[in-house]
Amino acid sequence: MLIPLGFAGIFGAGLAGWSAYVARKAEEMVPPDGQFADVAGARLHYVELGRKDAPAIVMVHGLMGQLRNFSHSLAERLASDHRVILVDRPGWGYSTVEGGRPGIVKQAAMIAALIEQIGLEKPLLVGHSMGGAVSLALALDHPGRIRGLALIAPLSQVVTKVPAPFAGLMAPPPLTPFLAWTMAVPAGMATAAKTARAVFAPDPVPADFATRGGGALAIRPASYLAGAFEVRNSPGEVAGIVARYGELKMPVAILYGRGDAVLDPELNGEKTVAEIAGATLALIEGGHMLPVTHAEATEAWLRGLG
Repeated sequence: MLIPLGFAGIFGAGLAGWSAYVARKAEEMVPPDGQFADVAGARLHYVELGRKDAPAIVMVHGLMGQLRNFSHSLAERLASDHRVILVDRPGWGYSTVEGGRPGIVKQAAMIAALIEQIGLEKPLLVGHSMGGAVSLALALDHPGRIRGLALIAPLSQVVTKVPAPFAGLMAPPPLTPFLAWTMAVPAGMATAAKTARAVFAPDPVPADFATRGGGALAIRPASYLAGAFEVRNSPGEVAGIVARYGELKMPVAILYGRGDAVLDPELNGEKTVAEIAGATLALIEGGHMLPVTHAEATEAWLRGLG
């Protein structure tokens, strides 16, 4: 019995070492782009583009993402006449957290604190996918900080079944740390291309998404831990957000791709605009990663919001 247990320990240690090595290589491929700000409970990594005296836009990425999801194709299009802030959500990219891992509502408070700290005057808040849920929470709890919401393929309703590309994150919580440092990285590397195709479908995955789009950072133990936490905890928090939609008094616009294979446009788009007074929905051809694959159409939609 001692020999198998010893072998298992050596094998596990080897996988942990390999996972740490892969994480370092991913960070070499996708180094930090911007600067850091300390807020209560977190150190946030963000990039600022454009003129400081221009109207401000803050962009919040989704599950397993980071701020390069916006800088890949979209942000520079807006920076000519806007002050554009791209932020790694707490616990993602290069944003770190202190103490317990923050859920959607706490992340929203941290981003609201960043908006105040860097002196943004009522920015338009753009949230993609899970970043849409965080943006909705911010609008409900800190309405005075922003002028409106522009939600791209947002998670805005309770989704009880985890989208297929993220099913691997649904391990039993006691096993999650062990899996993050042993099996998650090699499994993620083996399935990375398939997962990316599923997330982008029906659009193609850009050849440079791993680097220019930040995709390589998803294959790290820290990303697995953050993703597993969010898929487990988001349904309860989203339910609380949905129950408060009647409180929203600011402009809310939603953009969805008709072919989105990750989140249902009817549930998260049509149902949501029916529950928020004055909200609008625009549908275009495309999948879930519209800021990357349909940047021109996404820019036009954002500019049309005023």
